[in-house]
Amino acid sequence: MAQQHDIYYVPSKSQWPIVAAVVMFLTVFGAAHWLNAEPGESGFGKTMITIGAVGILGMFFGWFHSVIKESLAGLYNPQVDTSFRMGMMWFIFSEVMFFGAFFGALFYIRTFSVPWLGGEGHGVLTHQFLYDSYSGAWGAAGGNGPLHVGGAFSTVAPWGLPLLNTLILLTSSVTVTIAHHALRAGHRGRILLFLGLTVLLGAGFLYCQAHEYMEAYKELNLTLHSGVYGSTFFMLTGFHGLHVTLGTIMLAVIWLRVLRGHFSKEHHFGFEAVAWYWHFVDVVWLCLFLFVYIL
Repeated sequence: MAQQHDIYYVPSKSQWPIVAAVVMFLTVFGAAHWLNAEPGESGFGKTMITIGAVGILGMFFGWFHSVIKESLAGLYNPQVDTSFRMGMMWFIFSEVMFFGAFFGALFYIRTFSVPWLGGEGHGVLTHQFLYDSYSGAWGAAGGNGPLHVGGAFSTVAPWGLPLLNTLILLTSSVTVTIAHHALRAGHRGRILLFLGLTVLLGAGFLYCQAHEYMEAYKELNLTLHSGVYGSTFFMLTGFHGLHVTLGTIMLAVIWLRVLRGHFSKEHHFGFEAVAWYWHFVDVVWLCLFLFVYIL
């Protein structure tokens, strides 16, 4: 049974941790079976992935529903609020490390690997005996592997859809900040307006990115098979797009919670946590726009 202590709130026993473990296991197990199955035998893996994914969605819905009920019941004291804030900070820090690993890989490939394979510095002998026609030019099909692997490709111009998406995310960062100030001032209508605009901007970003991917595959022949350039491009932008998708869903949930009056001027960490996450996603995109599209 849940207990309310002077220092901390101790929740009652919950089934959600074990449910989370089971559905995540099913998802990973299904993915492993799908990737390693013989042609025509991947049906079982796909079924497990589907069951796991649906289970994960249900687990999130149920677990967060329980937390929201506890919050609305006034069971959380300032110490619990501090714990939530520390937890969100560490989560965002882990995300920083996640993207830092990919940016670090991009830096190492461009600064060391590609020049060495092209014959610079310590790579003279490697270039001569391994692949003497490797040009070492970043962003060119001939410089990123044999042409017969993925064929010639073109890079995505930064001043088209990428620039538009940059403006969209910068604008969304402004709208979510205005919504936050409106929440602290108690202007519910303004919160719903600007938070709704943020959700629409996030959806607009995803639409533009999907259009960019289709153009890259169909018109530029830029695919995951386009050497190290294609793999790093889609890895970085794809994971960022996944984070934007999750952020947009969270913003939409917060919009519904605002509509139902779940937040007050003093107590609205659920809103703040999602706003922190959205600002983080915006900063990551600025780094992507600079180091992936421009440089």
